[in-house]
This record gives sequence, C-alpha cells and structure tokens, in this order.
Amino acid sequence: GNPKLKALGWHEEALGKNAVAGGFQGQRAWTDWLPNADFTEAIMASTFDWNGARQPTAFATENDTLNGLSMLLGTLVTNTAPCFHDVRTYWSPDAVERVAGWKPEGKAANGFIHLINSGATALDGTGAAKNGKGEGCMKPFWEMTESDIKACLEATDWERANYEYFRGGGFSSHFKNEASMPVTLLRLNIVEGVGPVLQIAEGETVRLPDEVHELIMNRTDRTWPCTWFAPTLTGEGPFRDVYSVMANWGANHGVTVYGHVGADLLTLAAMLRIPVNMHNVPVEEVYRPHAWAAYGTQDMQAADYKACETYGPLYG
Repeated sequence: GNPKLKALGWHEEALGKNAVAGGFQGQRAWTDWLPNADFTEAIMASTFDWNGARQPTAFATENDTLNGLSMLLGTLVTNTAPCFHDVRTYWSPDAVERVAGWKPEGKAANGFIHLINSGATALDGTGAAKNGKGEGCMKPFWEMTESDIKACLEATDWERANYEYFRGGGFSSHFKNEASMPVTLLRLNIVEGVGPVLQIAEGETVRLPDEVHELIMNRTDRTWPCTWFAPTLTGEGPFRDVYSVMANWGANHGVTVYGHVGADLLTLAAMLRIPVNMHNVPVEEVYRPHAWAAYGTQDMQAADYKACETYGPLYG
C-alpha cells in the first residue's frame, strides 16, 4: 500500500494488493498509444528509488508471470536486484571477429550471450556499485550506499523510447554492464504434463571494447539496457558450449541475480518440488533431500523429475 495515495483521496488504492511480485503488460495494447512503463519497471526491480535504498520488488516486463516468479526466487535467495532480460543473441568468437574485427578473449573467449530487454531492467545491473575491493558488484539492498545509488544512476541514460516498439513514447533505461562479475541466469518454464521446470546457468558478465559494444548494440537497439553474459561451461550436455546453453533455453526471457547461487536455487527447487532440467552447478555443491536418492543415484536429473512428480507441489 501507499499512504500518500490516501492523502490524495484514493483510499482503496492506498490499501495495496498484498502482492509479492507484479508485472506490466505494455506491448502492445498499452504502448501503441500511451507512454511505456520502462521507468516503473526499472525502478521497481532496483534496490533504491527516490527515497533511497529499499528492498527490490520483482516486476516483470510484458507481465511475463514465469519470469516474474524467476525474479522473485532470485531476489529472495540473494537479496539483490533481479534483472529481467531477453535472451537475445548468441555471439560466437568467429562472428564477433567477422563483424567487429576483434577476437573475444578472457572469459568471453568462447563467445557470449546478449542479454538485453526492451527498455527496462534493474539499475543495479550496471554493476556500478562497488564492494570493499573497489570492484563492480550488485549488493543486498541494505548495503547500498548513497555513492552506490548515485553511481548506478549516473551509469544509466533515460533514452527516448524507440517509436518502432513504443509508438506512445516514453523513456527507456539504457546502460551497459560496467563490471565483470559473477551472476546466475535462471528461468521457470511451464511444461505440459510436468508443471513448472527450472533452468539455471551460472556465469560471468563480460565487458567488451567500447567500439565492439557499440557496433553490436546497434544491431539490436542502442536505447536498451545491455549485459554480455558468458555462461560457465562444463564440456557436457547443454553446457558443452555457449551456443548450446542458448539453444536449450526454454524461452526468450531470463533473470540474472548476483553471485553463483545455483546450488541454493537447486535446493529451493527441490523443496518446492520443481524439477531442474539444466544447470551447471558442480556436483559436490548439489544438495537435495535425502529421499531423492531413493529415485536413483546415477541419473540425478531423472531422479529429480521422479521425486518431484511423486511428492507433488509443496503449495498446490
């Protein structure tokens, strides 16, 4: 709720809805003739607003309920801002070198995935906040300082909305991730006959040379918030290469939160009886209830699916 609405005479609206997450269905019924909600979406999911630091609210672009739930799971596990993304493009090292004349190196050497959203994501995704070592990071909301908030705001431009997408105008939050930092990409999907299924990909954000960044960004939309993501590869299954990670992703949306928290998400998913169809968490970090072993110890993924099916949803 919001007591300021009551002071304006909006008593019922001031009571709120007791919601833990939300979203905005803008494209295209709203945005074809009214300004977009990119500012609202970006600030709601950030760890601060005009009053200072505060707990972020999972708030999904396009009212994508499954990504909204992914945002909720991610922020509850980490207490950091959940960043909504389109899982837009896989860029191979050869493709980058062909179009930009630069061969990816370091953590980007195997290629990367372009995470970008149509005009909005949490401003914490800039990576402009600094930890004790002076490194770019994303912080729990109670650790955000005034200098962190100022840095995130200064790293963000509010660009005029692209009229091709947003005929009603508005302003989009535009930034490029400023830091190389550990993140976890996650997404809940609904599979007919199974129910919710979780996907997890731990990895790193990577920085590109400015001229390479600009060239690739202009192939999509330069007014949108951008993160370059390099998933951690295992050499097996969907994590044998970067292309396979994107090829096996179940939707065009995903969420990043700070840190490698795949193990926590695996345990949470087991508690909620949600099977995980792909992850790159080291086996020694995986913790599920002891009873899961009764469903098989060789094929852990099949055992997870069977256990979740047998026990059924914790809340249903």
